[in-house]
Amino acid sequence: MITFCLIFTNVLVYFLVQNDFTYALLGLNILFFKEGYFWQLLSSMFMHANLTHLALNMIVLFQFGRILESFLGALKFFLLYFIGGVICSLLSAFYVLFAFDILDENTNIVGASGAICVLMGFYAFMDKSATKGLIVAILLMSFVPLFMGINVAWFAHIFGFVCGYILAKLRRAI
Repeated sequence: MITFCLIFTNVLVYFLVQNDFTYALLGLNILFFKEGYFWQLLSSMFMHANLTHLALNMIVLFQFGRILESFLGALKFFLLYFIGGVICSLLSAFYVLFAFDILDENTNIVGASGAICVLMGFYAFMDKSATKGLIVAILLMSFVPLFMGINVAWFAHIFGFVCGYILAKLRRAI
């Protein structure tokens, strides 16, 4: 049920928000973030650059969300998605700040990919037979688009996957 609510919310936000200023305000944009717009850590998870971006993210969210929501239960799945997604956004903010200060790049990060990669990392820890394949999938979805000239927040994918893996490991340890 949570998975479907997340998908519905992402689709709704996509169709409601269609202007550049709102993308900059709700996406993870370092210029606004440095001014105290900290809600971007959460709001950026519901913004998407285009319909293809939205569709691909929602397909993967559906795939892993259904499995993990059944395994963890609704509340724990909800917490994993949001806490993991916010941690991933925070790590991405540090990278974006670095890119801004050192490389003079101003990037606006949008998409549920980081939170979804948290789910993939969590699943990779839980199902050891899937770990290698999921690592390859994360690397492909992170770097192949870059070689094709498509902007992608590869660092959010990596941060999300590692975060999910660590959260699963911590869960197992408790």
